[in-house]
Amino acid sequence: MKKEIDNKLKSKNIKPTAMRELVLQVLTEQKTAISLPELEQKFEKADKATLYRTLKTFQENKLIHSIEDGSGSLRYALCQDACQCHPEDLHVHFLCAVCGQTYCLSDIPVPKINLPAKFQLESVNMVVKGTCSNCKQ
Repeated sequence: MKKEIDNKLKSKNIKPTAMRELVLQVLTEQKTAISLPELEQKFEKADKATLYRTLKTFQENKLIHSIEDGSGSLRYALCQDACQCHPEDLHVHFLCAVCGQTYCLSDIPVPKINLPAKFQLESVNMVVKGTCSNCKQ
């Protein structure tokens, strides 16, 4: 598994370090997006600034994307392997009103947005809110 983690980091031009490997391992195992405070709980002894810088490095190198789901804190999730975080790569996110988890709905692209002339699209954040399948049971 360590080799896979290192290869994923290297494929995004990120130098593997112990902390980066650990954070990527956690993100890989997550089924939902994770916030910085939630990540800090998993690494109680880690420096908060190091965790934040790790997430920023991952985001700048398009390994993860951030989600503004309306919960008050950014959440982070792994990008698809071919993702370049261009508007055409973006997908819908789902925030469960019951458990508060945010899910990537990778198979549902954000609808095309036709902006007026001379407007340039840089990012789109689409969050659908409701009850997830786990809470619905």
